[in-house]
Amino acid sequence: MPPADSTSADVPMIATQPPQQYDYSANLASDVFGANLFTGSFAREGATHFNPDYAVAVGDNIQVRFWGAFEYDAPLTVDPQGNIFVPHVGPLQVLGVRNQDLQRVVDSAVRRVYRANVYSYASLAAAQPVRVFVGGFVNRPGLYSGTSMDSLLHYLDQAGGIDVERGSFLGVQVKRANRTRATLNLYDFILEGRMPLIQLSDGDVIFVTPKQKGVKVAGLAANAKRFEFNSEGATVADLARLAKPMATATHVRVTRNTGTTLNVEYYPLADAARVPLRSGDTIEFTADKKQGTITVRVEGEHLSAQEYVVPYGTRLGTLMAKVRYNDRADKNSLQLFRQSIIARQKDMLDSTLKHLETSVLTARSGTQEEAQLRTEEAAMMLQWIDRAKSIQPSGQVLLAQADHIDRLLLENGDVIRIPAVDNLVLVSGEVMFPNTVALAADKDIEDYIATAGGYSQRADTSRIVIAHRDGSFEDTEASSGWFSEPDIRPGDEIMVLPAVDPKYRQVFKEFATMIYQMGLGARVFLK
Repeated sequence: MPPADSTSADVPMIATQPPQQYDYSANLASDVFGANLFTGSFAREGATHFNPDYAVAVGDNIQVRFWGAFEYDAPLTVDPQGNIFVPHVGPLQVLGVRNQDLQRVVDSAVRRVYRANVYSYASLAAAQPVRVFVGGFVNRPGLYSGTSMDSLLHYLDQAGGIDVERGSFLGVQVKRANRTRATLNLYDFILEGRMPLIQLSDGDVIFVTPKQKGVKVAGLAANAKRFEFNSEGATVADLARLAKPMATATHVRVTRNTGTTLNVEYYPLADAARVPLRSGDTIEFTADKKQGTITVRVEGEHLSAQEYVVPYGTRLGTLMAKVRYNDRADKNSLQLFRQSIIARQKDMLDSTLKHLETSVLTARSGTQEEAQLRTEEAAMMLQWIDRAKSIQPSGQVLLAQADHIDRLLLENGDVIRIPAVDNLVLVSGEVMFPNTVALAADKDIEDYIATAGGYSQRADTSRIVIAHRDGSFEDTEASSGWFSEPDIRPGDEIMVLPAVDPKYRQVFKEFATMIYQMGLGARVFLK
């Protein structure tokens, strides 16, 4: 027969959680300002401590020590009459005595009996255990245990916190014998750290009053939450002190929920003090700013500053007139890279990939064998599409052959690059050894590809793209006639595209177009 204790060791322990765990999770996810106070942190028992103003109550334990001619060390409990019985001294009234005065009161009583050679010391040993009722609009009303020194938040947290839909964070009352001792505003604690210490007694009631008027804050605010207010004359300025608008906010949009009609009002943030609040309003802080100046970076072969702060609306020609080129600058191949173009190119690329993905997934097959082949091909195509989604376009603006380039408006964050005249040609893509080759007047496209080791087995020899520095492109397939081959300029890139297997009958056109667009937009090829 196994030992008695082995049975308990073999049975797994069942860990239970209090029902408040659901309330804590809901409070943490709530958009009500102050709800995240009640997530179980205050419900935990903390170390016993006493503030100097703590008033001794019935049931408290006071540690009393004597030494010298008479020695004594024991805890004394405050009886229902508010006394402690001190040996050889008698009953001593300590009810209501502040913690900081307790030593003086005890020592004074001892001195009346022992004139000399007896010394005393008194301190609070433990606060009175109490049971406090938590009622009103809390998640779990009930009777909760603690001590007289525990804060009001301790009991509210044990009750699962305030009901965010019905309870008020502005009106938390502490009652004793049908009399309201104090009314607390929890916003004071959240925003300013002010929490008055209220000494609770057995049978006290913490009552959460009904929710008052409410508004919702959105937009550029540090506290974009739902707030409560109780003043008839409250304004948006009063709300701003709670919501903390960000430094970028300049205006406020007020949506009035007036019955069956929604009315929208728009004010500068400076006028917030004269905009009244009404229950049900939605307040959105916005940034309504006009661009004053922009920054443009000029990189590459020049002798001037690289960063320029210019007025909004400055044109390319005006800026470039301030730039001093050096001897290596290629003035005819200016490159302009723009952040907004990157976003647009990325959107176009994603849209094309989405269309290609749809074509792959909806391709039909005539036989079962063909359907199996299509399934395998679709899996490979989808992997290729996932890789293609990670491509980041360059955002280059095509300046070649454009009319009135000098009149092009600049945008904030533009990067202008002045390339160097280096007489080099880059050969990339489906060649054996991608390389950089010196420009030679007697070489054509095939000569440069031969210098890079020739075509790879996956190359599409019928379509070769020439990428010029100024952002323009030419391809051999678009050239008309056998001898109309694009001219090779200094700094060009010869890109050999990969061939697409024609067995992808239904998606061949989309796939080939996709590869060509990626080559032009990002100069990247995925094998």
